[in-house]
Amino acid sequence: MLVNDVMNKNVVVVKKDATIKEASEAMSKMGIGSLVVAENSKLVGMITNNDIVKSVAQEKPPQSTLVEEIMKVDVMSVTPDKTIEEAVDVMIQYKMRQIPVIEEDKIKGILSVTDIAVVEPKLISNIANLLSMQFPGYHGG
Repeated sequence: MLVNDVMNKNVVVVKKDATIKEASEAMSKMGIGSLVVAENSKLVGMITNNDIVKSVAQEKPPQSTLVEEIMKVDVMSVTPDKTIEEAVDVMIQYKMRQIPVIEEDKIKGILSVTDIAVVEPKLISNIANLLSMQFPGYHGG
């Protein structure tokens, strides 16, 4: 099965000049744990609920701290033509629960461990390991 068959094509995107308060409100409203940061449909970063929690713990004010100040910029991605197994390998290697799907430098979708678990039960044990691992120095994903 290919990433294209499973990915969510409705990607929730935030601009890097949004505040982390706005980003957290979007995540809460949509019931998701991360947002893709994009400019002109191109991936420029990713922000997770964990990134926001860390910034608040560091006493950065959510109303004025910008997404670009705390987002990850070196974000791994996959292409729609990769197999689910290949995507899971990348997600495990880089400790990611969601991975952007990019084609010709444009965001085409996002693939989450939940999406994979629904369609590929045999990969559940690998995903369970990813979800339950405690990562030293883990910064979200």
